[in-house]
Amino acid sequence: MSNISKQQRIYHGYEAGVGTLVHTGIERATLSSRFKGQVIMPDSPEYAQARTIFLGGFEQRPAVIVKVADAEDVKGVVCLAQENGLELAIRSGGHGLSGHSLTEGGIVLDLRNMKALHIDPISRTAWAETGLTTAEYTTAADKYDLATGFGDAATVGIGGITLGGGVGYLVRKHGLTIDSLLAAEIVTADGQFRHVDAENEPDLFWAIRGGGGNFGVVTRLKFQLHEMGEVFGGMLILPATPKVVAGFMNEAEAAAEELSAIANIMPAPPMPFIPPELNGKMILMAMMVYAGKVEQGIKAVAPFRKLAKPLTDMLKPMRYPEMFTPTEADYHPTMVNQTMFLDTFDRDTARITIEALRSSKGAMHVAQLRVLGGAMGRVHNSATAYAHRHRRIMATLTAFYTGAEDKPLQQSWVSDFAASLDQGEPGAYVNFLSGDGDANAAYPEKTWKRLAEIKAKYDPTNLFHLNQNIPPA
Repeated sequence: MSNISKQQRIYHGYEAGVGTLVHTGIERATLSSRFKGQVIMPDSPEYAQARTIFLGGFEQRPAVIVKVADAEDVKGVVCLAQENGLELAIRSGGHGLSGHSLTEGGIVLDLRNMKALHIDPISRTAWAETGLTTAEYTTAADKYDLATGFGDAATVGIGGITLGGGVGYLVRKHGLTIDSLLAAEIVTADGQFRHVDAENEPDLFWAIRGGGGNFGVVTRLKFQLHEMGEVFGGMLILPATPKVVAGFMNEAEAAAEELSAIANIMPAPPMPFIPPELNGKMILMAMMVYAGKVEQGIKAVAPFRKLAKPLTDMLKPMRYPEMFTPTEADYHPTMVNQTMFLDTFDRDTARITIEALRSSKGAMHVAQLRVLGGAMGRVHNSATAYAHRHRRIMATLTAFYTGAEDKPLQQSWVSDFAASLDQGEPGAYVNFLSGDGDANAAYPEKTWKRLAEIKAKYDPTNLFHLNQNIPPA
């Protein structure tokens, strides 16, 4: 080890051929005996797959990946990182936009084998381990005609989406994911197991509801479940003109709270359900859920169908898990994005949006608009670390890039697009931030200060910094 430079130790973190973490001298056999879960090193056959996350473009090579089996394993990994000065990354679903679930030369704590789920249909509560995906949880709960609102993608880990807030198909009816969070079990930087809820360590419970992964490794979450059963929803595609887009947003805000809608304004991609002659033309691709009686859902979507002749109409009665369509395992897009809030969306805003999308020279580009309000807006801004309850629309502007040389061009386009939509009040959704050092944009000053103070109490050395980081005060 004395012949290995500091730079090599940091970069490689692992000495091939002898199965040793060169930072520490810990051999593979010792690591394997320390954990019940699977220990994966760079020479393991599973390594390439284990270090692959959802987004492409991230090539970090961890020194070791531990697929933990239980909370004791989680504690062991946290202690290993603390004792040996190893950078620690936490992976649930691996969907983070900044690649923070990987580390260069450090250790990845991989939760994906922790999928225990206990549903109590009488109390309508569920204890769920954080290796579960949103689709796995939602499918299991649906057997009891129950649901908790998460996001809109099947393979997202419930841990990451919950800690950032959780904005999905039930946001107007049942609020953010954190509004259904009753308790959590967490391993903090000192290696302690903690049960947190409104009575037990309430400051930490407040912080993990919107503050991201800054405060520890959450191993289990207790959720409130809501009656669901059959819903009316699916996809509706309309031509994207300023009149139609503005009309859609107006109708979505005026609709009953049972209806949540996500509008994607974009050039039509080549998909089986889109007529080939529409490829490249501007469309509004809406994902909609009416969480109520089907006959009322049909009436609720009628105004949207009247905005223009639908290009594709796949709205129908369905079970709620059908909204979470699986993603192809080998799909790893490369993209840049910017998240922001809007408080008005009139025809002029729609025109600016469409013109910006038409001007892009990227491979694919989209403006995603989520109408908020309803149940999430009735919670006070100070009740949780998610502090944008009063905002009306969440916009996420995304450009896909096709190589390192294309990335700066697409980032510039996204930044210019966001500037053209800026309405003067800053804000961002922490789960959709993609750049390091951007966390401050997600929190008002008072919220940030309180989070930094709680961070100092539970993670004074900033062990949990691979996230949208809040440094300790």
